[in-house]
Amino acid sequence: MLTMAASAVSAKGVTTRITLRDAILQTSIDMTDESVLRAFNVWAGPGTYANGVEGTNGFIIDWPAGIARDRLHGLARYEVKFYVRYLGRPTEELVYVVLYEHEPDSGRGFVYLPGRSDNDYFRNVRTILHGHGLEGHWFYATEAWQTAVNPLLPLTKPSRD
Repeated sequence: MLTMAASAVSAKGVTTRITLRDAILQTSIDMTDESVLRAFNVWAGPGTYANGVEGTNGFIIDWPAGIARDRLHGLARYEVKFYVRYLGRPTEELVYVVLYEHEPDSGRGFVYLPGRSDNDYFRNVRTILHGHGLEGHWFYATEAWQTAVNPLLPLTKPSRD
């Protein structure tokens, strides 16, 4: 497990950790570096508002690129969990979960927002409902997310026994 450092502040609370879990190998890594956490705030993008204007950027998804229709199947899959300590509460809470897949040859990444039939949907929409029919689809990851995460993957290498 790799730990990177501190916390990021949001109007809603403090992001304390982002955990990546390899879906096959069941290994995980915690990212806690303040600059990393600050860059990937779950309260950003469509469905969020500042001064009455809906967000169009932020989080780990390249929103302007739209739904990824050319994602390869069979890529390594990682569960990405976002933990927050809300203001006035002493402990952190799991607030948002997405899936991330990485295409090693191109370095391109894809993010899945759980849809209504997925386990994490109701937790996620209690935190933020992006709306616009976005939940339940794969999107391209931002370059910033790929730069932060791809060097950490794979989390462990399979044995060659």
